[in-house]
Amino acid sequence: MSKKLIVSCQALEEEPLHSSLIMSKMALAAYQGGASGIRANSVSDIQAIKQEVDLPIIGIIKRDYGDNEVRITATLKEVEELATEGVEVIAFDATDRIRPHNKSFDQFFREVKEKFPNQKFMADVSTVEEAVHAEKLGVDIVATTLVGYTPYTEGDVPLEVLEKTLKAVNVPVIAEGNIDTPEKAKKALELGAYKVVVGSAITRPQVITEKFSQKMNEVEPNREEEKL
Repeated sequence: MSKKLIVSCQALEEEPLHSSLIMSKMALAAYQGGASGIRANSVSDIQAIKQEVDLPIIGIIKRDYGDNEVRITATLKEVEELATEGVEVIAFDATDRIRPHNKSFDQFFREVKEKFPNQKFMADVSTVEEAVHAEKLGVDIVATTLVGYTPYTEGDVPLEVLEKTLKAVNVPVIAEGNIDTPEKAKKALELGAYKVVVGSAITRPQVITEKFSQKMNEVEPNREEEKL
């Protein structure tokens, strides 16, 4: 078992594997493959996963609030649901974007920390500056989860942001987001990441299949292959 590997077991409603039962089995498979922790979305998935594995869980709740871009544990309501269920770490979007109910991250986190002073919190960030700011506010961990997923970080390289973040903060830094090969995961640890979260490359077969398909489509088929 790798003490550094956390596997993100998530499937959204529109995806084929969307099911708490399936996610619990995915977590079991991850455990058998050597994972030492799980990142999971929704209380129902977390409850099912707890029935299959006894591993630390990073809990999130993805929920849409109209056209607001912040979806990962966006309000105090989601934090309350996760804290009530019980997870080792609660993660949330800590980007520099206005949250639902017109709240800044600062306002959100102050409310959260006041209500749950003993809970460990992880800030999903997209820039070094956001990581530094989250540390100042008192988060326990920062993660590079959202590098490339905010309008102002499109095209940024997660491992490069990770390296700069490690030099800028003192709290543990988790490498997450587009860690889609074992080589990238190894590189993240070599740079100094506390742990590495891998998601789509392990737990989303439609994404894995698409990568194979796209690469293979670069080869022109011969006539015999076209018949298949």
